[in-house]
Amino acid sequence: MSDQTPGTAPFTEVWIVHPEGRLYSRVWTPAPTGRPLPDAPIIMLHDSLGSVELWRDFPAALSLATGRRVVAYDRLGFGLSSPRHGPLPLDFIAAEARHDFALVRQQLGIGPFIAFGHSVGGGMAVNCAAEFAADCEALITIAAQAFPEDRTLEGIRVAKEQFKDVRQVERLGKYHGDKARWVLDAWTETWLSPAFATWSLAPVLPRVSCPLLAIHGLHDEYGSTRHPELIGELSRSSRVQVEIMEDSRHMPHREQPEAVIGLVRGFLERG
Repeated sequence: MSDQTPGTAPFTEVWIVHPEGRLYSRVWTPAPTGRPLPDAPIIMLHDSLGSVELWRDFPAALSLATGRRVVAYDRLGFGLSSPRHGPLPLDFIAAEARHDFALVRQQLGIGPFIAFGHSVGGGMAVNCAAEFAADCEALITIAAQAFPEDRTLEGIRVAKEQFKDVRQVERLGKYHGDKARWVLDAWTETWLSPAFATWSLAPVLPRVSCPLLAIHGLHDEYGSTRHPELIGELSRSSRVQVEIMEDSRHMPHREQPEAVIGLVRGFLERG
């Protein structure tokens, strides 16, 4: 995109070469203001049914508000990225940090970064902050799960029942194409598997040392406030801020985008 007028954050599209195909990414950059951009861009990790497109206009607004580059990518099997075959491995949350997140950083030439994740992407962001602690300047989670809580699993069961309506899958196909069914099954069947019941962020959180902002909706249908509380309690972050948004459910950044952006901007400005 060529729009560089003040008050905008245009994006460029970049394809990441992957051993199983390629990953689609966008990089938003605020229009020049005469001041250098901060070194660390915000890298966004989407939720279980998410994609770059499903972030909508939030990344552009976040880039403009923080004055930083913002990077989002479709994980393998999602959005415009190449298909993924077979079920997700049980360690897929940690594996994303070790492998594909590292690949994105390498090919985009990113050193220092800020990890930002929503829902399962929040768990991935935690792993990114732990795996690359020397380069992670801050960690921001929104509606992240720290373990498979009963409320989490019940919410997934309800959603799985709703997706029996073929029209719901067709809506998902708008963002994932013919990968929509795989995306849905990767979410529901992985989280509802008895083998996944012991998954937890507890072992990895003590390796997180950067400043941490955990945002959670009070009425989140996929997890109680115990999740952000645990994320704050178990990390060894130099500064922890847990924000419970009283009028939000599982999508605070969509339900109250200005409030979320204000929290993020204030958090990052405090250093």
